[in-house]
Amino acid sequence: MATRHRRRLRTSPTPLPHHPRSIRGRHPPPPVPPVGGYRLNPDSVFKRVTYQQTQGHAPPYLIYVDHTRREIVTAIRGLNLKKESDYKMLLDNRLGKHMFDGGYVHHGLLNSAVWLLNADSENLRNLWLENGSCYKMVFVGHSLGAGVAALLTVLVVNHRDMLGGIGREMVRCYAIAPTRCMSLNLAVKYADVIYSVILQDDFLPRTPTPLEDIFESIFCLPCLLFMVCMRDTFIPENKKLSDPRRLYAPGRLYHIVERKFCRCGRFPPEVRTAIPVDGRFEHIVLSCNATSDHAIIWIEREAEKALQLLQENSSEAATTPPKVQRFERLQSIKKEHKDALERAVSLKIPHAVMMMDPEEEETQPLTNTTEKDYNEEELPSKHKVGVGDGPSTELPAPANWKELVERLLRHPSHGS
Repeated sequence: MATRHRRRLRTSPTPLPHHPRSIRGRHPPPPVPPVGGYRLNPDSVFKRVTYQQTQGHAPPYLIYVDHTRREIVTAIRGLNLKKESDYKMLLDNRLGKHMFDGGYVHHGLLNSAVWLLNADSENLRNLWLENGSCYKMVFVGHSLGAGVAALLTVLVVNHRDMLGGIGREMVRCYAIAPTRCMSLNLAVKYADVIYSVILQDDFLPRTPTPLEDIFESIFCLPCLLFMVCMRDTFIPENKKLSDPRRLYAPGRLYHIVERKFCRCGRFPPEVRTAIPVDGRFEHIVLSCNATSDHAIIWIEREAEKALQLLQENSSEAATTPPKVQRFERLQSIKKEHKDALERAVSLKIPHAVMMMDPEEEETQPLTNTTEKDYNEEELPSKHKVGVGDGPSTELPAPANWKELVERLLRHPSHGS
């Protein structure tokens, strides 16, 4: 990340060490459990979905209701090197065949997100309504699962009415060591709801090489990374930014740094956050830790250390008021997102748009499909929603998310 985009973490990193444990709950039990256990209440686990149940359409996932943090968590596990279905999902990357919400996304990961919502969107909707419509809807994943979680979040944000009308500010995604899954304009557009957590030199969020090439070369990965590094060194920055089909790590980036240049050993982790437009992890770091930094175990440990350091520093300064009040910090975060969108437009990033006010966003149609058209095309007659004559008391029929996604898709030849 370019130096000018770096700043110390101001928002609370509390979810960083907590949510990796939810993902590890979908892995086979290790010989030694994590320090302090998984910290999940088994009675609050709503549903566990295995490979047998997904039939290769999506990675295994867990739906968990965290009453302590008032969150409904969907945790999606990462790549399983022993499962052929995970490779098929990665190889299904027909990049550039369709525009999606004004940008481009990974085709296989999008299909996986659609399948998951078709299977459990009704359960998520009911859980949110049963808990007083005040819990946050959190999607979290690692590696392959992080890409699925990010695209799942994009779908939910664009069709919030299908989950009971949940507000955008109550939807969150924590993509841990994510794969590149969306074009730059979408990565910046959804930085207010998608947070990517990356440990030091992790190779996956940095390499623009198609995922099929990476995992076909998994046994000679260092050689591939070296060649990609040499190739990207000679590609001009403006050429990368002008490629509308080039995929990036999604959302706001949280970079955990624990090693220093030309220094041996590990240092107390420092967490940096930004919404970079140019210099967005464009270069691979040739490091002996490039693959180990992708492990969720190391990410969890370093995030835990970073949280402990923050708590220690906060306790030492508890007698003095903070220099920046909470309300001002929230305002600065919103302004940072708006500035990133403006920079994307100024750099002429393909399909980048300015941020609209919340009132304009609510009135702006996502597509040319009106609410009346939606009633006629998507819902049977006995499940119409109210138009003009006031809201109907009948609930909508279970949504077919594949059909809803078609409203976000169009061929590149029809794009602007």
